[in-house]
Amino acid sequence: MIKNILWDFDGVIFDSMKIKSDGFMKLFKEEDKLSLKKMEEYHYLHGGVSRFDKIRYFYTDILGKKISEDEVVVFANKFAKIIEKKLFNRENLIMDSVNFIKDNYKRYNFHIVSGAEHGELNRICDAFNLSKYFISIDGSPTKKDILVKNVLENYSYSKDESILIGDAITDYNASVKNGMGFYGYNNSSLKKFEYIDGFKDFNP
Repeated sequence: MIKNILWDFDGVIFDSMKIKSDGFMKLFKEEDKLSLKKMEEYHYLHGGVSRFDKIRYFYTDILGKKISEDEVVVFANKFAKIIEKKLFNRENLIMDSVNFIKDNYKRYNFHIVSGAEHGELNRICDAFNLSKYFISIDGSPTKKDILVKNVLENYSYSKDESILIGDAITDYNASVKNGMGFYGYNNSSLKKFEYIDGFKDFNP
């Protein structure tokens, strides 16, 4: 019997992939078009990866340049400012999942474990009055698998009674690493796993 549901945020509760893709393109606009195209593809393929890791990947793996951790933070802060205004748009909420959360938050223990930046994530949840539905809301730069591990340990949850819902292979990997169940959502490439086509009849 499932009692605890851990939620990814981007792509599951809130649709911000396009906003963030545009943000990365603007952040790195001085770089060549081919590199930007590779970055865009990486961003969409790795929805659960934090902006810190994506910035690091862009420099080391795509551009072949070194980047310090201080520089990563500087870029991440610039990125946050670029996307800030567009993020607080209620139209980006995915109402299929939001309605399920509102209707079932007393039935399950809900937590958010997201690749979104922690402070920004909490501000978005506060702005849309979502925070009250979740026992905890945690984001990056802490890695997804560590966020999941922390929730399981801090709340003494049984892995057999817990699942993670996500839209990226990163979410699947985090759940497997922690020995708990996974349900894919909003990404057809995850249909090879347990999958949610819509939350209307979802009963884990």
